Amino acid sequence: MARILKFPKNFLWGSATSSHQVEGDNIHNDWWEAEQAGKLKYKSGKACDHYNQYEQDFDLIKKLNQNAYRFSIEWSRIEPREGEFNQKEIEYYRKMLLALKKRDIKIMLTLHHFTTPLWLAKKGDWANPKVIFYFSRFAERVFNEYQDLVDFWVTINEPFSVYATHGYLLGVFPPKKRNPILFLKVVKNQIIVHKKIYKIFHKLKPDIKVGIAKNNAYFEPYFSKSPLDKLSVALAHYFGNEYFLNKIKNYQDFIGLNYYFHRKILFPFFEKNENKIKSDLNWEIYPKGIYYVLKELKKYQKPVYITENGLADAKDRLRKDFIKDHLFWIHKAIEEGVDVRGYFHWSLMDNFEWAEGFSPRFGLIEIDYKTMERKPRSSAYYYAKICKENQLCFG
Repeated sequence: MARILKFPKNFLWGSATSSHQVEGDNIHNDWWEAEQAGKLKYKSGKACDHYNQYEQDFDLIKKLNQNAYRFSIEWSRIEPREGEFNQKEIEYYRKMLLALKKRDIKIMLTLHHFTTPLWLAKKGDWANPKVIFYFSRFAERVFNEYQDLVDFWVTINEPFSVYATHGYLLGVFPPKKRNPILFLKVVKNQIIVHKKIYKIFHKLKPDIKVGIAKNNAYFEPYFSKSPLDKLSVALAHYFGNEYFLNKIKNYQDFIGLNYYFHRKILFPFFEKNENKIKSDLNWEIYPKGIYYVLKELKKYQKPVYITENGLADAKDRLRKDFIKDHLFWIHKAIEEGVDVRGYFHWSLMDNFEWAEGFSPRFGLIEIDYKTMERKPRSSAYYYAKICKENQLCFG
């Protein structure tokens, strides 16, 4: 028998993107430079041409009954050279924000989503302690320009486990280094600058909402009774999920959760998932994990927004059930006292998926990269019904 699961009043229903993945021609950032130099396998090029077609994309957001949108502002466009702010680009993003407001769409704005201005990259990127001054200066300028247009501010997207780890330990993202010392410096600088921006924003406007988009995974031992597997999980959970949040716990008005991964750990840190259902990127789909992760976040006593949750699914075979099943477990967490206030599906549209290029299709909206035609997938209309009714029919 079908169950109707109602979500809280004023729940935010939306989707998310990031500038470099959709805008195209971000010529002043480190990713673009690495792409052109052949340091990365794929080039973003025009991406989705969102830079020129955002009005059409915002019409689709409205058509699909979404009441919120999370996106990032491109630091390298606004400050293409150190200390030089491009007023034309500042006004460009103001037009974007006003276009969303005109459509009555709540805005969650991310200040840093992986890409860094080329001038800063040449000065040591986020390993340089001066990034604390540079990034907070940029953030304050953006805040002063847009404070009355933005509803929620995200300082950094996936700081510890993705940006710092992939860029400074694994060496797969720019600056493509493998240096544990630099990794620790980056994490330290991220923590310091987040706190600084939080204080600056609240001094300028006390009732502002500032948080972070933190990717947390659900870890569990491969052998449930194995002390060594349990120890491995405890360490992975602490450093992967808790360390960064613990450091900034008094400097956030909400927690943004990016949930993608379930990891069964065999000592010391071997991943042994069952992988019964997988996305096009061979990522295991494990909806129940979001429930456990949300329950773990309850101790911080902060509102939670699901800032990313999605899958690569070019044929749109799995996305409907993916959305339904994750929302079921989110609703269960809400019933058990977790203060979840919104869900942003990743992604609004197909986009440039970093190290994987254009082949993974994460979008509710399909993009024809030859013509740049936009076409909502069947799952987008399924999600639109949920957004409109603020409820899920499960069963």
